[in-house]
Amino acid sequence: MSFKVNDVVALNRDLPDHGLKKGDLGAVVLVYGSDGLEVEFVSATGQTEALLSLKESDVRTPADGDLMTVKKHRGRRSR
Repeated sequence: MSFKVNDVVALNRDLPDHGLKKGDLGAVVLVYGSDGLEVEFVSATGQTEALLSLKESDVRTPADGDLMTVKKHRGRRSR
């Protein structure tokens, strides 16, 4: 599957070093090479929580049955 800039994607696996879990939503901000994506994950208030270089196999297009949730990001203090 080919993703484009601004596509919303869901993680296919946990990324514990970045406090992200399978199913977390991000936005493609850069596409490079045949398999590379730069994906930004933001908080509910729009703060960047992670900006990661991923492979297309690390993400998928969200499906109609997916639900959005709110969770605390690891390492982020509540205000």
